Amino acid sequence: MSGFDVTNKSMGVINMIKIQNKWIRAAIPALLLHCSIGTVYCWSLVSEAIAEQVGSTTSTVEWAFSLAIFFLGMSAAFLGPFVEKDIHKASLIAAICFSVGMAGTGFFISQKSIIGIFICYGVIMGIGLGTGYLSPVKTLMLWFSEQKGLATGLAVAGFGLAKVIASPLMEFLQKQFGIVSMFYILAVFYFILMFLGHILLAKPQGWVESHEKSSEESVLSIFKNRTFIGIWLMFYINITCGLALISQEKSIVKAIGLASAVGIISSITAIFNAGGRLGFSAWADKMKDRNTVYKIIFILSIAFTGLTIATQGIINSYAFLVLPLLFVVNAGYGGGFSNVPTLLSDHFGMKSISRIHGLCLSAWAIAGLTGNQMSSWIVNHTGDFTVDADGNRINPVGYQNVLYVTGVLYVVALLICLFVVKPIKEKKK
Repeated sequence: MSGFDVTNKSMGVINMIKIQNKWIRAAIPALLLHCSIGTVYCWSLVSEAIAEQVGSTTSTVEWAFSLAIFFLGMSAAFLGPFVEKDIHKASLIAAICFSVGMAGTGFFISQKSIIGIFICYGVIMGIGLGTGYLSPVKTLMLWFSEQKGLATGLAVAGFGLAKVIASPLMEFLQKQFGIVSMFYILAVFYFILMFLGHILLAKPQGWVESHEKSSEESVLSIFKNRTFIGIWLMFYINITCGLALISQEKSIVKAIGLASAVGIISSITAIFNAGGRLGFSAWADKMKDRNTVYKIIFILSIAFTGLTIATQGIINSYAFLVLPLLFVVNAGYGGGFSNVPTLLSDHFGMKSISRIHGLCLSAWAIAGLTGNQMSSWIVNHTGDFTVDADGNRINPVGYQNVLYVTGVLYVVALLICLFVVKPIKEKKK
């Protein structure tokens, strides 16, 4: 056998190891982490049962979810430098905080303490969510340097798919063991998954972190940067509009006469959410300017929102218009998440991407408090509630009015996308 053949075979083995490591050291742990923490979006499945158990109102209990999203964004913003320094340790903290918060929620439900639930589900789990969300992102972009969008989209799609996977599991556990035991079982289950992800997660062997500090990377200078402000605002508006409609999704589906299909439609919208995370980010890899994806997302959102407004689709029960709107909004909501880290890396480079991405996620924190609360206020203060044939309280006019606000916000986001976030001549490394 010639030396040339031996060399070729050796290179083939080395390349195979590298390919395996991409998945074992980055993609698989990212999915394990994100498919676990994405369960936070299943809160609506248990909020009514928790409210009944602790003797509180559903609207009060809903604040646990809002707090979880707020602390997700804020912990990501403040712990970005820590995650940047030690991604491996950050993933362990995420596993501990998320599982402890989950178990603590079950305990305080049994104690009928709404404050305890807020602390465990909102604060402790929220910190686990923020560190868990950030931890695998940079690792993925380092391993998949030529397909950063596909890689981050794959992981963030796991966050969106978590609802599809966890919903039937949670319903089964709740029926078999009760709401309190369900949280205890899930705490153990998700700790095992996240701990396995923590063990596997690792940066490429040849990567060396730079510890040089620059005045250009201070929090103040980042928030003064025109491009960062534009991306932050785009991200905030997309989440706010998404949450405004997603939080009213079940009620809207009932209003258009599809109450019996709520579960099926909820699963379909979750698939669109996950598909948007993967599809839009993979598509963006082929574009010269990744910001083009956001232009597409906002144009589609404006078009479908405008069509539904013009035809009074929700009021007239035009399911053939309203359902595509929900699908598009969910896909754009997911796509907005998956493209943020790669768009930021194109503009600011990879050196401090976890820190900059974390600061950008503060938009998610604020949107978590404003998006669903805004739509709830509009629905409760405009239009009139009626009772349909199935006994459901609905307010079609109120849901339609939510579209006027989200439509205007989508237009503002498109203008920012066009005139503030300018294309870059050369992507930073």
